Amino acid sequence: MAYVTKDARGRSPYWFANYRDHTGRRIRKSTKLTAKSKALEMARALQKACDEARRGALTEARTRELLSEVLQSVNGGEGLRIFSVNEWLDHFVKLKRKSHSERTAAVYAQATRGFLAFLGPRARLNVAAITSRDIADFRDYRHSKGLAPATVNLDVSMLSAAFNSAWKQGHVSVNPCAAIEDLKDKPQRKGVFTPEQVSALVRCAESDMRGLVMAGFYSGQRLQDCANLRWRDVDLVSKIPTITFQVRKTGAEIVTVIHDTLENYFLSLPTPASDDAFLFPSLAQRPTSQLSKEFTKLMEAAHIEQRVIRERVKGGRSVNALSFHSLRHSFASLLAAGGIPEELRMLLTGHTQRATHQIYSHHDLQRLAGAVAVLPRI
Repeated sequence: MAYVTKDARGRSPYWFANYRDHTGRRIRKSTKLTAKSKALEMARALQKACDEARRGALTEARTRELLSEVLQSVNGGEGLRIFSVNEWLDHFVKLKRKSHSERTAAVYAQATRGFLAFLGPRARLNVAAITSRDIADFRDYRHSKGLAPATVNLDVSMLSAAFNSAWKQGHVSVNPCAAIEDLKDKPQRKGVFTPEQVSALVRCAESDMRGLVMAGFYSGQRLQDCANLRWRDVDLVSKIPTITFQVRKTGAEIVTVIHDTLENYFLSLPTPASDDAFLFPSLAQRPTSQLSKEFTKLMEAAHIEQRVIRERVKGGRSVNALSFHSLRHSFASLLAAGGIPEELRMLLTGHTQRATHQIYSHHDLQRLAGAVAVLPRI
């Protein structure tokens, strides 16, 4: 049992804590406190820590909690600031939003959300309780779901930045990601559709799916961004018709010129009740998984052969060479084959962020129109 004593010879004004360490040896240390009640609180906390160490239950996270309790008692309510895993990662992403672009912050937010979901209830633990084993298990879990090694390695690097920040601020003693090695990345190239295959898809598609395929092929944008287009995003009255895509992944806006084939399709659609109406109402706001399955069925109907570039692992999913995203690759590849400079290709695909339509001059749009014109008619 812990107790406090004063120096018998009166050489020190401080109280001494008397307790037994994790081996049972009697310890006597100065508390550097002159108030007996506060010194006793410290002595009891030291004894509690040693008792937990003797049982093998003392961890870095628990040590920090005990120190916080002591400081809170001794300093009149101010203890160490203790973060749970979810609190720290949320705090870290908020810091990124202040110091980086929203696009960069969104990448960090996506990686941290995945890790918190993987931890489940353990996300409420002290951030110092996370070990290298947790990070390695998360890495392996993500890989087992069919994600590319490059994607998984990026997830770990995002988490490493978060824990490195926690280490710099003294909330953890080590970065648990530091010991994690990257997965070996064997590049697997996604496939592209030929113009003939895109034509087959359009012929076999019905209703909104036909428009969705054409929008993907002639704009190079992602599945959800195409499926959720509204009439207010389409400008068919200007001299150079354009579409403004609201990119869900980054929150950015991308403006692209409408190919005349796609323009004719849009003009053939019924007049909408309002500008807020979706261009493809039967597909809008549906989960990506459902839309992807419908597109796979369309490929089968068009007799387009599929191949697997990464096999299913541990109950995860396999990755196919062709998907709706392949229309994006086809768009970029055909532009490159048509001699369109990389700068323009990046503008059209959105790899270089453009915030609003207004930043494009008429000359810019003419250049983009000339680029899109190299795409074949389907």
